[in-house]
Amino acid sequence: MCGRARLSSDVSEIKLVFSIPPHRPVPNFPPSWNVAPTDQLPVVRYDRKAGERSLDLLRWGLVPYWAKDLNVGFANINAKAEGVENRPAFRAAFQRRRCIVPVDSFYEWKKIGTSKQPYAIALADRSLMALAGLWENWRSPAGEWVRSFAIVTTTPNELCAELHNRMPVVLKPETWSVCLGKTLRMTLLAEIHEAGVDLALYLAVGVFRDTDAARSSNAFKPGGDVDAVTQDVVALNQDVSEVDADAQSHTAIVRYVDILLSRQPL
Repeated sequence: MCGRARLSSDVSEIKLVFSIPPHRPVPNFPPSWNVAPTDQLPVVRYDRKAGERSLDLLRWGLVPYWAKDLNVGFANINAKAEGVENRPAFRAAFQRRRCIVPVDSFYEWKKIGTSKQPYAIALADRSLMALAGLWENWRSPAGEWVRSFAIVTTTPNELCAELHNRMPVVLKPETWSVCLGKTLRMTLLAEIHEAGVDLALYLAVGVFRDTDAARSSNAFKPGGDVDAVTQDVVALNQDVSEVDADAQSHTAIVRYVDILLSRQPL
């Protein structure tokens, strides 16, 4: 699953990395360390009429064009790669409206005692991560158009399996054009995933409530001992014990221990 992410990179940098032409508009997206479903994210799409890529703000949680209610998107933040071509909510988007979702990292939680420990999964070289996605147009009863997206997930590699039974499909740069292209074999998403990239797992220790300050902070805590960090996490969880478990799982994560816990190719 992928239900929380960080995108703190400058939008201008995202345009350069994903070869968005300079004349294309730059979305107004402030850095966020706690992107959640229903939030907007800059998404890379292919503009077939112009023959070039674009970067546009889309709502996280795909709303099929035939849906009667915007809330359908809550159930469609992720799309399983297995059988995606046959699922009513995703099959049209898979055939014609694929996209790339840039993030700096995504989060998963691991239960430790009575608390949940957040982890950030990022590329080993800390560069921007490209997640496979699907997007859709939906028109509300009032006539308002909403563009939304889902992140494609697959079975986890060894690194992510320690935290969850699903993970996003992470794309290598040489597969970006294929993902955005006109045709895509049904098995290609699995092949792209197996080709893989180097991921790194980081322990996230700075946990804050979902506030503007939390979303805009960018402090990294370098170095240290893993056991000492674990003790810090236990103490931190005790400090915020007044926050219920659901609220804790939805807090913003704004600092990381810069210790590489493990590295495993996909």
